[in-house]
Amino acid sequence: MHAMGYEAVIGLEVHAQLLTDSKLFCTCSTEFGAEPNNQTCPVCLGMPGVLPVLNDRAVDFAIKFGLAVDHNPAGTSVFARKNYFYPDLPKGYQITQFKHPVVGKGRITIELESGETRDIGITRAHLEEDAGQSHHEGWPQSDRKSYVNLNRAGVPLLEIVSEPEIHTPDEAYAYLREMKAILQYLEICDGNMEEGSMRCDANVSVRPVGQKEFGTRTEIKNLNSFNNVRRSLQYEIDRQITTLTHGGEIEQCTLLWDEGSQSTKVMRGKEDSHDYRYFPEPDLLPLTITEERVEAARATLPELPHEKYARFMETYGLNRPDALRLISEKPLAEYYEKTAELSGNPRAACSWVMSELLRDLKDLEGGVAACPVSPENLAGLVRLIDAKTISGKIGKQVFSAMFASGKDPETIIEEQGLKQITDEGELGRIIDEILAANQSQVADYRGGKTKILGFFVGQAMKATRGKGNPATVNQLLRQRLDA
Repeated sequence: MHAMGYEAVIGLEVHAQLLTDSKLFCTCSTEFGAEPNNQTCPVCLGMPGVLPVLNDRAVDFAIKFGLAVDHNPAGTSVFARKNYFYPDLPKGYQITQFKHPVVGKGRITIELESGETRDIGITRAHLEEDAGQSHHEGWPQSDRKSYVNLNRAGVPLLEIVSEPEIHTPDEAYAYLREMKAILQYLEICDGNMEEGSMRCDANVSVRPVGQKEFGTRTEIKNLNSFNNVRRSLQYEIDRQITTLTHGGEIEQCTLLWDEGSQSTKVMRGKEDSHDYRYFPEPDLLPLTITEERVEAARATLPELPHEKYARFMETYGLNRPDALRLISEKPLAEYYEKTAELSGNPRAACSWVMSELLRDLKDLEGGVAACPVSPENLAGLVRLIDAKTISGKIGKQVFSAMFASGKDPETIIEEQGLKQITDEGELGRIIDEILAANQSQVADYRGGKTKILGFFVGQAMKATRGKGNPATVNQLLRQRLDA
């Protein structure tokens, strides 16, 4: 994106909470929604004399991620202490990785809405423990006090750092969409930004087009939705360009995104790595990952999003936008594929999922997993339409009833008397009555005004309450009118 002779340079840091049952260095639960400070122990509270023990499952998840972004994690990585003071950091330091991360250079391919594809480099992905949560509102005396919940302290994170190769908010959106899909397909993170299990920090700077050196960057912290990432980046890019074109300077700082004002706000001056006084974690040995362990992880890798995307287009004949949307979330892709296979009509299945299903899921908490219409029942609806048991129009009525009740389509059709009328004798009698009652329109049709056929079709569908087979109705009308 070039604006007023400038281009943006964006790097994203994604913090993905790993789907382990326990924390990174202790056995406390990671389950979401517990009472404040109910999932803590001396280790994650930073009590003196306790020692961390590394969660082996978190390491396996990191290995799988490395393989998915074209990096072999075999080798040695080292944990480090990142020192800073904040009330929700019990130890006064965070155990993370610095110079020797578990995952090094990699890449992912993103696809923009235009169909253009780009490779974005992954600088690193390292394991680290999460901090707790500070609450500044919604509690008694919040005007004078802050509250700390340490249930998240010690929860395992994989921090994924991109190369500064993203140049537009739309590219950032596409990168996050692909990253979330990869994490979900690997089943190492659920990608739920609302619950904080996937968070994003964005580093952004601008520079004159053609300049190689980076401009002064700012960092936007804790963005909790893809749309907020896109909006905040656009605002910050515009702000920096406006500042520079008016002779001002950009100050390196950390920002927060204010949804109310749709603007960034300064949080604090930005620290550099030396401000954190990193040094190797003395209580943890270096982590050695063998080739055998990597190959064992490789054998468990699922079909990844870009692979499923290509297969959906080739196998099911889907267009690019539909395939891209369907594979963007693993549960949705699985729902569609099961519906497609059971219905025997992949394109019709795609149409129903993309239109009716996704429309109704917008207002349903829990998404596809909580959908009252099973793939089996949606496939049954598609088969009934293909068999001309009901029309497509009636099918939408049946789908709404299925979504509201969870019942199968056959039951709803039977209960509501919606079965399509295909009997030519019955339809013929109805059409004869319509033609007898509309002689002037019959004369107009036979006089050359053939577009009036639509009037007769409408009357027939009204008389059958939408249950008349459209093809049969048209055929019988033409036979009688053209006689």
